Amino acid sequence: MKFTWLGHSGFRIEIGDQVLLLDPWITGNPMFPEGARAEAIAGATHILLTHGHFDHANDVAAIAKELDIPAVGIFDLVGYLEGKDGIKAVGFNKGGTVALGSVKVTMVNAVHSSTMPSDGGPVSVGSEAGFVLDDGSRRVYVSGDTDVTMDMELVEALHHPEIGVLCAGGHFTMDMKRAAYAAKRFFNFKTVIPCHYKTFPLLAQSAEELRVGLPGVEVIEPAVMSAIEL
Repeated sequence: MKFTWLGHSGFRIEIGDQVLLLDPWITGNPMFPEGARAEAIAGATHILLTHGHFDHANDVAAIAKELDIPAVGIFDLVGYLEGKDGIKAVGFNKGGTVALGSVKVTMVNAVHSSTMPSDGGPVSVGSEAGFVLDDGSRRVYVSGDTDVTMDMELVEALHHPEIGVLCAGGHFTMDMKRAAYAAKRFFNFKTVIPCHYKTFPLLAQSAEELRVGLPGVEVIEPAVMSAIEL
């Protein structure tokens, strides 16, 4: 299993027989290196989308068209993009599971918001979500943009994820302290990878507080376009 951070909340996740692009914000992402787009999206099979905000969804239509691959996410959001941009879509909802090749993806709850811009102002495009990815041997919890929520207890009870990809930058999502609390209170992670931080000055610039708060857990601060093999 291989995770490559694209900066902010974007990841290239090579799992099972799939290459999944998670919230691949590339255009205008101050963390993403110029000239690395082709490498980042090469061979991708699906795009996983947690919600509609620009820093997660802005590149989805372009990548989906270029690679002729579907966007996978909550029914309202990917259906909206399918109608507006003519892309392929796999829409489902919270509690549902879809099979992407050998990988099962279950949508779980998150607490945030989900809108996209329009000429008349922001449009609601369903609700925010997280995912559990299961390759048959290990499970990954992707929090999406969220605060700590008691639903995390259910994610652990139903799925027992070993790896957590957790938003932790603060201001728009839970911060490092709250992410550490969530991981310690609800999960038994072996590995945690933080995201949604460093991108802008108002977000956390280091995951040291998360590391300190999770003794015994491997906390990996990702480097952009540097693969983490687990």
